[in-house]
Amino acid sequence: SRSFHDLKRKFSCLILGSGETSVENELKALQSHWVGYYNTQIDYNEKLSHKMYAGGDFILMPSRVEPCGLNQLYAMRYGTVPVVRRTGGLKDTVIDFGEDNGYGICFDQASVKDIIYSIGRAVELYKDKTKLDEIRQRMMNINNSWETSAGKYIELYQSIYK
Repeated sequence: SRSFHDLKRKFSCLILGSGETSVENELKALQSHWVGYYNTQIDYNEKLSHKMYAGGDFILMPSRVEPCGLNQLYAMRYGTVPVVRRTGGLKDTVIDFGEDNGYGICFDQASVKDIIYSIGRAVELYKDKTKLDEIRQRMMNINNSWETSAGKYIELYQSIYK
């Protein structure tokens, strides 16, 4: 089994967002233990988020609830592989790369064990540059535009009308 300590120096992490104060404080406290590999910004910062999408290899979204989920769509457009908990919009928009035509990394529980295991999968995928490039190309070619969504709604409404 992998632990966070086993993954040290195999990846760097920047956390952006806000949530429960106790979790925010714990995340900020980690900064002094992982200098140069980890940083936290408790904030809403759209400009920084787009820099992170563009410069990151993976985006971790261990959401407990995610009614829609736009961040993974933005990330995929930039070529950043989503690592997501299967819930709400994340479940609807990310297919695990272990499945046919998959392009993300999915897990079921918002637990430390599932998250560490998924980060380990991301580290292994990162080592396989050919597979990683293939996945990036696949997800960057997905059309998640409103034009596509509107077309699907029109098809649905027409099928009901008939």
